[in-house]
Amino acid sequence: MKERMSRLLLLGMVFIPVLAFCQGNTGTVTAGKNIAVAETESGKVRGYIHNTVFTYKGIPYAQADRFMPPAKPTPWQEVRSSLTYGPVCPTDPTVTVNDQFEFPFHHDWGYTNEHCQTLNIWTPKINDNKKRPVMVWLHGGGFAAGSSVELPSYDGENLSKKGDVVVVSINHRLNVLGFLDLSAYGDKYKSSANVGMLDIVMALQWVKQNIAAFGGDPDNVTIFGQSGGGGKVSTLMCAPSAKGLFHKAIVESGSYVSDFTESDVSKRVAAALLDALGLQASQVDSLQHISYERLNAAGKEATRKVSDALKAEGKTVGGFGLSWGPVHDGTFLPYQVTDPQAVELSKNIPLLVGTTKNEFTPFMPGQKDQTMEQVKETLQKQYGDKSDAYMAAVKKAYPNSTTQPSNYTDIDLRFRQGAIRQANQKATSGTAPVYMYLFAWQSPVNDGIYKAMHCMELAFVFDNISRCEEMTGGGKEAYALADKMSSAWINFAKTGNPNAKGLPHWPAYTPADGATMIFDNQSVVRNHPDQELLSIAAAAK
Repeated sequence: MKERMSRLLLLGMVFIPVLAFCQGNTGTVTAGKNIAVAETESGKVRGYIHNTVFTYKGIPYAQADRFMPPAKPTPWQEVRSSLTYGPVCPTDPTVTVNDQFEFPFHHDWGYTNEHCQTLNIWTPKINDNKKRPVMVWLHGGGFAAGSSVELPSYDGENLSKKGDVVVVSINHRLNVLGFLDLSAYGDKYKSSANVGMLDIVMALQWVKQNIAAFGGDPDNVTIFGQSGGGGKVSTLMCAPSAKGLFHKAIVESGSYVSDFTESDVSKRVAAALLDALGLQASQVDSLQHISYERLNAAGKEATRKVSDALKAEGKTVGGFGLSWGPVHDGTFLPYQVTDPQAVELSKNIPLLVGTTKNEFTPFMPGQKDQTMEQVKETLQKQYGDKSDAYMAAVKKAYPNSTTQPSNYTDIDLRFRQGAIRQANQKATSGTAPVYMYLFAWQSPVNDGIYKAMHCMELAFVFDNISRCEEMTGGGKEAYALADKMSSAWINFAKTGNPNAKGLPHWPAYTPADGATMIFDNQSVVRNHPDQELLSIAAAAK
């Protein structure tokens, strides 16, 4: 009898998975003809449900011809399947990678098409008349590269589920397609210098008009972005046409937009591009039809030539050199970043801003294996008789992280200064609060070479440690910090205040006190934590 029962149990164990498969809808994904159907202005869309989160990908929010401003998409009659990501803007093809630094990023390059104006949505519920905070993600890559599908950390499911928020990410035009200023060649090109940003504004307009059907509150929208995405957030804060389309802003490692390209420079680039292609001004319309590859190559040659010419004339071309990005065109961007009128536009927008401790320094060759003698020699060349003071300032700023020689030389000083500059301006001229952070958590992966590098905080913000184990290691300390950071971002989106359970009290930033949340295994708030260090570095320039 006992033997018979054992056989029956064994058979049951074999057939239960088969029966479950045959019954359907037993897993974490639900998709089908009448599943997750939502209404938009342009027509119905059908997504899918994963882990109870309604997910939509590749929804068109706009359409546009090359160099033309975006318009609403052509409506559709049938229910549009929206199960996979849409196309990404063409950029330079990836033909090689650095193996050990590609490993933590785990890029997905997507597929390219110039008609790339699509968005993705993650929401806990649809059509329930509940007004959830909306978080619109703007991807990195400067204004020339990247996409909403590029990194696994960008997936919005966990953030949406955890915070009961609606997460939106978008693709838009970049590089020469998004920022070539052809306004000198006819009225129809008057908006060409900033169509990449106009796409983002159109996406925010789409959110305002459609997000209620996806459970979101169009009157509580937070825009957040990292690196180039942070630069886009900063730009939108200066754009009159974006006013009212968002209500809070988060800039992560992206406070580098200190001024917009002046139109006289952007027009010189356009003229140089025509010259590189052997075209006369009267032939400008032919740019509509040449291949992206030729256009992109000519754009690179043009920016290089104009950059060299500006240097020869004794003019500055920006900290990162002349590159594609927003143009002070007098219409979309009528003011420069620091103009009082620009500051006035976003004075009521709460701002969360910060950087990572190391940013790009882990990518620099030879950093990790330096001896203390080599470090001192390097610092002596850079800081002279202030080198000892510099090392003392590092110990003061980061008292628990000076055991390795390289810890003295791989600290980011550039992005951090930009974040402080942006926070100071906002705090002194606006009426809404500013909150400052510094992400100092060190990844243990690959012998610790990644440290708190550029993009490291994204897995924590999106609560995506499990998707980003190559970058974070997937340990319990990473999960614990992600729980706190994602809660802070969610709370900021809900109320404009990032204070969250498990973190010390996080006061608003002022130039006088410099209150900064330092995210680490033991997060702390310190006032002006690296002021001496930054002062020594600035004096050495």
